Amino acid sequence: MPYKLGKHPPVVDSRTLRFANYLAATLPAPPASVNYGAKVPEWPMYYNNEYGDCTCAAAGHMIQNWTANAGAEVTPPQASVLTFYEHFVGTPPPSDAGCDMLSVLKYWRSAGLDAQPIEGFAALDLKNQTQAQNAVYLTGSIYIGVALPNFAVQGDMLTVPWVVPPGGPVGDAAPNPNNGHCIPAVAYDAAGLTVVTWGEAKSMSWGFFDAYADEAFAVVSKNFIERTGETPAGFSLASLEADLAQL
Repeated sequence: MPYKLGKHPPVVDSRTLRFANYLAATLPAPPASVNYGAKVPEWPMYYNNEYGDCTCAAAGHMIQNWTANAGAEVTPPQASVLTFYEHFVGTPPPSDAGCDMLSVLKYWRSAGLDAQPIEGFAALDLKNQTQAQNAVYLTGSIYIGVALPNFAVQGDMLTVPWVVPPGGPVGDAAPNPNNGHCIPAVAYDAAGLTVVTWGEAKSMSWGFFDAYADEAFAVVSKNFIERTGETPAGFSLASLEADLAQL
């Protein structure tokens, strides 16, 4: 089965908020493992085998994940995800147009995907595994962009292990911005993250995340917020919303 990519290189905006600024100073260490994705029985392809809509497919998968863990899963229809993607590339969508993650996040916050908006988002510090773990634990998932190495886009891309080869991220294993892809992480453990791509859950080692992630965001949705109005612990949603209101 063919698979598409579609993430454009990161867009730098000095106004983008930083996740680290909203963590409590007394935040305890994140749990050794978290698996929110286990509550989702099936992940749709969301047309990412036909179009370079990975940035929008990932948003659909995150909605599934949040709502499944809040009690009743909401699976955005495939057509809604395609319409969301067409906002960025036009109708009918070119097969490989793609778009950037920051534009998707901003539009998702203002317009919603299938009537499911987000409250806000904040960028993670790359190569910071503890911060990535906290982001998954506190917000339910993280929105990750990777510059895949050439070896990862050969043959059946879904079956290629997402681990760094013994020689390191050089040569054919170097990050390639032309192979941009977007995936949400919905679980982690000592070995790495579990991400959703091309309608399947896939393992990504921590080494692969460190070597190839070129952007990552914590995304806050009320679908994941507890009835008290707070995220599980240690994350200041009120401060994030106040800062977003100033942008």
